[in-house]
Amino acid sequence: MPNEKKQQIDVKKRIPSPKAKELFHDIRRKHEIGKNDLLISSGLTVSTLTRVLDELVGSGIISESGLGVSTGGRRPILYQVQGDYGYAFGLDISRVTSRLVLLDLAGDKLDATEWRMTEETTPERFMEQIIMQVHEWMDKHHIDFEQVIGMGIGAVGPLNREIGMIEEPEWFAAPGWNHVPAVHMLEDRLGIPVILDNGANTALIAESWANRTKDFRHMLYVHGGTGLRLGMMTDNKLIHGAVDMEGSFGQMIIQADGLPYRTTQGNFGALDTYASVYAIEREVNSRLRTGRSSVLRQLLPSGEPAKFPDIMQALKAMDPLVTEIVTQAATYFGIGLANLLNIMNPEKVILGGPLMTDSNLFFYTATQTAIRKTYHYPKYQVIFSKGTYGEEAIAIGAAQLMLSQLTV
Repeated sequence: MPNEKKQQIDVKKRIPSPKAKELFHDIRRKHEIGKNDLLISSGLTVSTLTRVLDELVGSGIISESGLGVSTGGRRPILYQVQGDYGYAFGLDISRVTSRLVLLDLAGDKLDATEWRMTEETTPERFMEQIIMQVHEWMDKHHIDFEQVIGMGIGAVGPLNREIGMIEEPEWFAAPGWNHVPAVHMLEDRLGIPVILDNGANTALIAESWANRTKDFRHMLYVHGGTGLRLGMMTDNKLIHGAVDMEGSFGQMIIQADGLPYRTTQGNFGALDTYASVYAIEREVNSRLRTGRSSVLRQLLPSGEPAKFPDIMQALKAMDPLVTEIVTQAATYFGIGLANLLNIMNPEKVILGGPLMTDSNLFFYTATQTAIRKTYHYPKYQVIFSKGTYGEEAIAIGAAQLMLSQLTV
């Protein structure tokens, strides 16, 4: 596909009527929904509902999918989203591994890929990879430019969402990741709408979508990896602070006279210093230098520091040293999580990232610690989950963020 700039199609004008947007929102959150149910939920008259549904069907954004079960009268007409009406790309920009996914309008995943973020993965090179992949998938899946709703990005913060910029993230392997105008770079080269939010928020959007029939009003998402990332949602709406707050959970002070943060910008005794991939690697290597025995000595070349994948391999071998350190880090994480629960009182908490996906020990130690230290327990019950989408949650949620712009 040629790389020329094309005129963007305004996402918010694809469904111009407010009533049509409300109906489409209700239909999109169901696999199928009957006209009678839409009549009840919308509060519209029969004639207005019929007219608006006919408009949506005529535009090709929804379709009639059959007849439902009769409750005494005629069998109701069922409606569903027409998946091939449009498509959205979801991009996860993270420090270690980044991902791109392609969803259709119904939220079904059509394709996915990932990249390791190396010392050569500068913003410019990375964006070129994304642009090439977008073009390749559009050819592969026979997607016309007019069918592309846009691209959502879930990125490491801090961010400026209003101008679409990744501001000053830490710990990328490659240089150049400060003040990256990600939205402008991709909109200019692809000619499609692009929207940016932090990765914890987009992961929470994905998990909220997966739980859309469960009616959870208050949810949290915490990502445990190189750093700690947090997203919050109430009544299916993300909570955005005055500034990007993705990294705020990691700066929670749990020991006022504790260890210094790994950079000069952080707090002494911050949770991130005790309960992140960085913290586990630091503690393991410190103990190895003091002469502690571990299977890591057989796994690593002489003099090489232990990295997180090596540590997880030792954990699977039930290495006592690694088990002790991971348990300690998970306990600290659980204390921080309990502080969040006592303030926010969510109904469900999704825990993602390599600390959770690579280690059942970390997940269960952290959640049990949090439960024991939660105020009003056992009266207050919270559901913990590793989520539905795993490591793809950030990218899938980013695509869903773009699709949700249709009803804004």
